[in-house]
Amino acid sequence: MKTIKALFLGAVMILLAACEGIPGRDGIDGIDGKDGVNILGSAFEIEGDFTEDNDWMLYFKFPNTLKVYESDIVLVYILWEQTAVGGKDLDVWRLLPQTIILDEGILQYNYDFTMVDVQIFLSGTIAFNTLLPAESQNQVFRIVVMPADFAMDFSLDLTDYNMVMKSLNLQDARVPKVNFPDIEKSPVPIL
Repeated sequence: MKTIKALFLGAVMILLAACEGIPGRDGIDGIDGKDGVNILGSAFEIEGDFTEDNDWMLYFKFPNTLKVYESDIVLVYILWEQTAVGGKDLDVWRLLPQTIILDEGILQYNYDFTMVDVQIFLSGTIAFNTLLPAESQNQVFRIVVMPADFAMDFSLDLTDYNMVMKSLNLQDARVPKVNFPDIEKSPVPIL
């Protein structure tokens, strides 16, 4: 009996030594498994007026130099206010949508996006032609295109503009400002 066990154990050891194992994936070098692939985010600043002429909407077409993928996430922040800290003015950015309850009704700044454009628009129960200039004129927005892999980091607070910019390694001073005469009118109005 000992001889049979020894022979069986020897045969199993020879078979195990001869096996390469189960083929599998090598470790992932990059997010998509390729060396040298660099996934970057982008940011743009636009300023514009919400008017009846533009259907209470600002339209931004991504530049041809930027490739936006279906999996990318587009975030839009509104410059809500500026506050002085230590003698320095700091911008306060809020992620859209933002809702304001006024005596006349509800006003909401909101947006939608595709792989080629972003539309920032007003919605709500208020008559938009009764808005004060501070609510509809010279509105400043930051549009941030973020690869989906960054947003999958659940420790990243997407409502925190500064944290998002830092995670994408983007600097405020380098965010290009786009003038609205250079921006096309939306081909399809929002209903």
